[in-house]
Amino acid sequence: MAEIPEKLNKPYEPALTEGRIYKLWEDSGFFNPDNLPTRHKEPFTIIMPPPNANGRLHAGHALTIALEDILTRYQRMQGKRALWVPGADHAGFETQVVYEKKLEKEGRSRFKMDRKELYDEIMAFTLESKKHMEADVKALGASCDWSREKFTLDPNVVSEVQETFRKLYRDNLVYRGYRTVNWCTKHQTSLSDVETETVEKNDKLYYIKYGPFVVATVRPETIFGDVAIAVNPTDERYKSFIGQTVSVQHPEGALPLLVIGDAEVDPLFGTGALKITPSHDHNDFRMSETHKLPRVEVIDQFGKLNEKAGKYAGMKIAEARTKVVEDLQALGLIEKIEDYAHAVPTCYKCNTTIEPRVMPQWFVKMAPLAKLAADSVREGKIKFIPDNFEKIFLYWMDNTIDWNISRQIVWGIQIPALICKSCNLGALDTEHKEGTPCPTCGAPLAIETDTFDTWFSSGQWPLLALGYPEKSDLSFYPTDVMETGRDLIFKWIPRMVIFGLYLTGKVPFRTVYLHGMVNDKHGKKMSKSKGNVVSPIDLTDKFGADALRMGLVIGSTPGNDLSLVEDKIKGYKHFCNKMWNASRFVLSNIGDTTLDTPRPKLSPRDEEILKELGAAIKSVTLHMDNFRFHLAGEELYHYFWHTFADIIIEEMKTRIQGEDEDSKRSTEWLLLNILSTTTKMLHPFTPFITEEIWSTLPKTTSSLLIIEPWPKQL
Repeated sequence: MAEIPEKLNKPYEPALTEGRIYKLWEDSGFFNPDNLPTRHKEPFTIIMPPPNANGRLHAGHALTIALEDILTRYQRMQGKRALWVPGADHAGFETQVVYEKKLEKEGRSRFKMDRKELYDEIMAFTLESKKHMEADVKALGASCDWSREKFTLDPNVVSEVQETFRKLYRDNLVYRGYRTVNWCTKHQTSLSDVETETVEKNDKLYYIKYGPFVVATVRPETIFGDVAIAVNPTDERYKSFIGQTVSVQHPEGALPLLVIGDAEVDPLFGTGALKITPSHDHNDFRMSETHKLPRVEVIDQFGKLNEKAGKYAGMKIAEARTKVVEDLQALGLIEKIEDYAHAVPTCYKCNTTIEPRVMPQWFVKMAPLAKLAADSVREGKIKFIPDNFEKIFLYWMDNTIDWNISRQIVWGIQIPALICKSCNLGALDTEHKEGTPCPTCGAPLAIETDTFDTWFSSGQWPLLALGYPEKSDLSFYPTDVMETGRDLIFKWIPRMVIFGLYLTGKVPFRTVYLHGMVNDKHGKKMSKSKGNVVSPIDLTDKFGADALRMGLVIGSTPGNDLSLVEDKIKGYKHFCNKMWNASRFVLSNIGDTTLDTPRPKLSPRDEEILKELGAAIKSVTLHMDNFRFHLAGEELYHYFWHTFADIIIEEMKTRIQGEDEDSKRSTEWLLLNILSTTTKMLHPFTPFITEEIWSTLPKTTSSLLIIEPWPKQL
């Protein structure tokens, strides 16, 4: 029996191994493509979706890290100059919300703090959280180039994001407009459409007598801001009223309302007649633009009715609704009330119902930019996996609306502009100075205090992560793959494509791989409020990073959600133990055979075994090249356990114990080379244990597995 390395005589302990192995990789310098051997020539690039630097990694992050590391390690083994750029996202609104909760627990409020004081506190909190987040990324085995790490608030990143805004402004693609926005009354900021969540709610639909009409509405409390009644111009019931002004009674008096005809009105909804409140409804606002209607705001920024609502002033929306309905009923103006289920936009962080408000904000003109993105996809410059997401992408690009990029928060990148609060003019900070008279009204221009929507900066991430506009790393652009969650198909992916094309004329990546959401064991979305959040780091501590990675990837088809089940992770811990024990057996029974031993004469059965291994290499490689990592991992699992360990090793035991020396030698060579080959193929999936096994294999060189060539046919 051969002498085996001491470490193999002990059970494999991830907790005692993974940190040491990761340091070995870091010290080697091979995470940096500039340090790879000369056989690594063609670049392969992934830009890590930067995790929020406001807390620990969640299960979705773990899946991202696992998939992107599999890609990177595989391409590195294939001889590519593999670059995986890590990063951290300041995450604007999300991080400020996290910090606001901390302040609430301390009995403090951000609204009573100096802007700089609040910013500095959040920065200190974020930088400390960032350290823990990065430690989590490393714990999962990420072979990314930490020397190139970027933070979305690095000074050069901030300056380039601001310069992009100036370029958009100069190109007439950014404007300051007075339009309806999504307003969160709790967090006191506007939000873009992708920062709202649509929730199904059960409300009441009130049929109110409006002069000669009856209108159906869920918002009777906004009656004081009504400026028109809208009907479909083809609706025979109301054609004769279009263009007339009718008198409408409400508890505070009478309103003269113009009747307009608009094709957006659905004749089948309610009575086919709608009350139009432009200041508090997005669709009504669009009608007000078309028909040049006035806008009357009756709900303030805190979600309370203002002085225009008369005796209802100061009431919150829900209270005012109840009271207005009671008073309308007393006046005999309620015809009927029905139950009504409908989709209601809410703040995605606090679930507060969004209140549309008309207010001055900065907007990006999306139509010309979205066309660039849509054209690039239709021309085949970007491939989506799974391919059905191409239709989703194109739908959003073909039906885009102007993007509100202003946020009324402290934490983020400040918009580099000056504004006139009297006439709403906006100007670049490079064209005017603070206090300069407004060219329109003469009032002094003030510094804009709003910050960018976080998607404005992260939309430029592939370029910024490579040091744009510096040329040193732009040889890695366009990147090869953008791997991220399917929920970002309409949030982040379009903005990266748009900014990549706008700033460089090139798409930012050639392939978009979208994974599903990671849910709890019952298939439910994880949330702290439900108490069903599973920490990937807790699972790593318990079972090892390799087991977690296998458990996340195998069975995880692109675009489809998966359930994180602890027993599944435990099962892959058993698989890692099987790899370790099989390695011990092989190395105990190969005599003086090494990986440098010439191939001996093999029996027909040996050749058959090698043919099966060759078929596995070919199949797994094909899966890897086509982003079928779930199938590659599953095939490797079954080959190693059920073919190699259960069949081949068991079959070879009698030959090892026999008297035929030639048969022994061929058996030793065969077992060692199958172990070596499968260890290589499993490396992208289970990097820690395979690197440890590789270090025990007898060979003349002492190279790390991380830079070994991907196996070919033996």
